[in-house]
Amino acid sequence: MPDPTPAEPPAEARLIELGTLAEQTEAIDTLIGLAQQHIRVFDQDLSQTGWNGAARADRLAAFLRQVRGRRLDIIVHDTRYLQGACPHLINLLRNYGHALTIYQTGPEGKVATDPLVIVDGRHYLHRFHFERSRAALGIDQPEQTQPLASRFDEIWATGEAGLSGTVLGL
Repeated sequence: MPDPTPAEPPAEARLIELGTLAEQTEAIDTLIGLAQQHIRVFDQDLSQTGWNGAARADRLAAFLRQVRGRRLDIIVHDTRYLQGACPHLINLLRNYGHALTIYQTGPEGKVATDPLVIVDGRHYLHRFHFERSRAALGIDQPEQTQPLASRFDEIWATGEAGLSGTVLGL
């Protein structure tokens, strides 16, 4: 019996150099739209590429609620921006704590300076350094995504408790 849900058409393979933060913000939204299973994000603090917006949170919520088992893993050097300026993302953490994890890098991870968004092991956004706006976007590039996914895993392994979706205490 055929699957009743139509499959997403495959993404057109491409590699694009991005020169501005605005292009990266748009690219992240494109990647979220392509995501089927797992989004992994590493950044200094998520302050530069639209993570505080309601539209981004809506896209992420749609991703998380569509299919059971989807994951969003975020690791940042500093969670203060998230706590103070990203109420939509914090609300997602409260509502989808089973599928969303936010970590803070441990001491070994603090040396990482190249933000990453990895989607399903096939697509990526790699900003070459926090202080520069140059980046690469890879769509349907599994061979190029693999080393970046391994880099993310190394950073993730240093993770410490970041933010929680629950408030403890009185």
